[in-house]
Amino acid sequence: MMTNEHFVVLGTARPRSAWLADVGRWSNTSMVPLEFIRCVSVDEVRSRLRSDRRFSAVLLGEDCSGLDRDIIESAREARCVPIVITDGTPRRDWVSLGVACTLSQPLTPEDLLSALADHAFGVDRQVPSPLTQAPSDAQSVGRLIAVLGAGGTGTSTTAMAIATHFASPSQTQFRLGFERVSLLDASLNADQALLHDLGDVVPGFQELVDLHRTTSPSPDDVRSLFWFSPRHGYDVLPGLRRHRDWCTLRRRTTLAALASARHAYDLVVADTDSDFEGEEQTGSIDIEDRNLLARQLATTADLVVVTSRAGISGVHRALQTLRDLLELGVESNRLLLVTIGAPRSTRQRSELTRTILHLMDEAVPSHSLPTPVMVPIRREIESFLNDGTAPPRSAMGSITTAVAELLSNLDPPQVHLNAHAVPIAIVPGHLGRTA
Repeated sequence: MMTNEHFVVLGTARPRSAWLADVGRWSNTSMVPLEFIRCVSVDEVRSRLRSDRRFSAVLLGEDCSGLDRDIIESAREARCVPIVITDGTPRRDWVSLGVACTLSQPLTPEDLLSALADHAFGVDRQVPSPLTQAPSDAQSVGRLIAVLGAGGTGTSTTAMAIATHFASPSQTQFRLGFERVSLLDASLNADQALLHDLGDVVPGFQELVDLHRTTSPSPDDVRSLFWFSPRHGYDVLPGLRRHRDWCTLRRRTTLAALASARHAYDLVVADTDSDFEGEEQTGSIDIEDRNLLARQLATTADLVVVTSRAGISGVHRALQTLRDLLELGVESNRLLLVTIGAPRSTRQRSELTRTILHLMDEAVPSHSLPTPVMVPIRREIESFLNDGTAPPRSAMGSITTAVAELLSNLDPPQVHLNAHAVPIAIVPGHLGRTA
């Protein structure tokens, strides 16, 4: 096959891989019209992809360390076509993970040039934007409720109550019909394993993410990692075992794991955090990666439940969280504020409700919130948690009723779970992502 295009190709594999030497020789002798840049590791490939130079394709040996969904998506975001070189029979379905094609060894110049001509673009040719996305799963997506709030505001307990309510066979008031309900602990300081008396168990959220590094698991494979709680009636996935374990979660693999959980269940209740700072606010991609779970769950959830405590500090923090969510792009009609420890007096609760709505209207006049839910203090809640049973409906009934009513009236948000991030232009002299 003849072509007038010139390609710039990255490549990495295990040391002494025969095809690496062959492609280098073909490049040096001009047998194939390409410039071949050999990388010692996947990390070097990732670093070069973040540079300003344009690359046509990247050749990845199937046996090289670090070949997973993240490096494939990194190549696609850089408009560089990923191609996997196999020993004969691919060990995984690489095409479903986003690669353009696979080539078998022994590799020939004709095979390589044909693949580049079919899928890649020469350095002198205009690249369409964006690069054609990888095939996506057409399965139906379950509903998602994100429960978040400051520490000590009853976030975990509220998430348990909501999941228990929708997992109950008698829950037919709003005809939502959720057959499979799960509780996902997506907080950096995870408590659901403790509240469900699971201990330091495996599998947990890290194992769910690891499952998506090099595979596209079926809904049954995803559900096999969850733990069934007979006292509550739903499946629960414990969270991170240590706060610092967030650094092991690769961005694209984590997003794929969250999407798979929604494919596997009719309803996912996520217990998450209320810190949404990202690169735009701080100039640090590391902070955005740390807050990835909270940002992703808040922006893709059908309903976001914000828990708070009554009092000056509690109301102040709740209003700040609501403003942060609105700045993140969450629609105000998808926000529900729950105030724990509200006064028992009906008059005082009404005054507190009016105060919160008035303050929110002054802070963000263009948005209106649903009526907050006021929950008086119930001392017996702690005893139910000690017994490992679900909170009583009499204590959390007002929350679950409001959640069910709002959820039944809301259409799913128009969000692409596997959408690629849009590049952000960096102004000279400002903080930004570096290579």
